[in-house]
Amino acid sequence: MSIPSVTELTLLKVLWKQQPLSAREIHDAAAAELDWSFSSTRKTLERMLEKQMVGVQVVHGVNVYSARLEKVGTLAAFAHDFGRRVMEIDAPLPVAMFTGSKLVDQQELARLEQMLHDWPADEA
Repeated sequence: MSIPSVTELTLLKVLWKQQPLSAREIHDAAAAELDWSFSSTRKTLERMLEKQMVGVQVVHGVNVYSARLEKVGTLAAFAHDFGRRVMEIDAPLPVAMFTGSKLVDQQELARLEQMLHDWPADEA
C-alpha cells in the first residue's frame, strides 16, 4: 500500500467521515487544515484518483469522490511509517498515542492496535 502524503491524508480523513462528496465539499471541509486554493484540492484529488486512493462517480453531472483506502489499515501504515522512519522506533507503537482520537472509535482503535502489533518486523 502506498502511504498517503499529509495532504492526501487530510482529504481522506474528510471522506472517511462522510462520503461520497464533491471536490468542493471536500475542499470546504479541509479548508481550515490545508489553507489552499480549490484548484489545489482538485489537483490532489486527480493524483489520488491515479493512485487509486479515491474513486469517482458522476452524480447529477457532478464528480463525487469516495475513499478507496480503508481507514484503519491506512492509519496503521501511516503510523508504522512515522514510527519507523521519523522516530526510529522498531517496536510496535503504543496504541495509547491514539486515545482520544476523533477519527477512530473504540472498535477501530482495537483493530489499529492489533495491526500495529502484528506488523512484520522485517518490512522496510
